[in-house]
Amino acid sequence: QVRLVESGGGLVQPGGSLRLSCEATGTRFRLYVMGWYRQVLGRQRELVATISNSEIVNYADSVRGRFTISRDAEMTVSLHMNSLKPEDTAVYYCNLETTGWALSKYWGQGTQVTVSS
Repeated sequence: QVRLVESGGGLVQPGGSLRLSCEATGTRFRLYVMGWYRQVLGRQRELVATISNSEIVNYADSVRGRFTISRDAEMTVSLHMNSLKPEDTAVYYCNLETTGWALSKYWGQGTQVTVSS
């Protein structure tokens, strides 16, 4: 079974940095998009950053220039978060979507990121 294993969340001071990692275990896909979304209590889940199998990246305007998504292995991605702001505080969810004929979507359990003094 496909599982998204997340790590790297925690508490950090404003202006600090964190690195999130997500590994998809159980299978491999040829055509897919993998990345991170975040959600604040009472708000809709929003895209943070994604990267496709062909290395095409996509960033939310609010994080562009501060966050960097990269692929560490075929089914493993990292989100390097710099210059963190209190408004970055949220639960961050890893996401995997297949984009070929087999359209599937997978979510991690979420990891808390808190930016506070």
